[in-house]
Amino acid sequence: MNAKIKPLSNYVLIEPVGLKQQTESGIFLPDASDKDRPEQGKVVAVGPGKTDKSGQAQNMSVKTGDIVLFTKYGPHEIKIDGKEYLIAREDDVLAIIE
Repeated sequence: MNAKIKPLSNYVLIEPVGLKQQTESGIFLPDASDKDRPEQGKVVAVGPGKTDKSGQAQNMSVKTGDIVLFTKYGPHEIKIDGKEYLIAREDDVLAIIE
């Protein structure tokens, strides 16, 4: 990624990760065959976190490099340097995949 993107507040920049699907006969289906939006991705950048009433930033639960599971239609699609990314609120991230 050439452009330097720093999400604000509790936003997370995610690179979608497509899951390879295999049919029962062993044929791998390309990502393009799946019309649904991805629900899994790699965290590329993280904002500083929401600020509480005292003005302190709350720690984010995710960090750069985490593989996360997120809500299907929560994140917004954006394009940076010709590559597609998703930007989501931390609340849209459901789990970290270990």
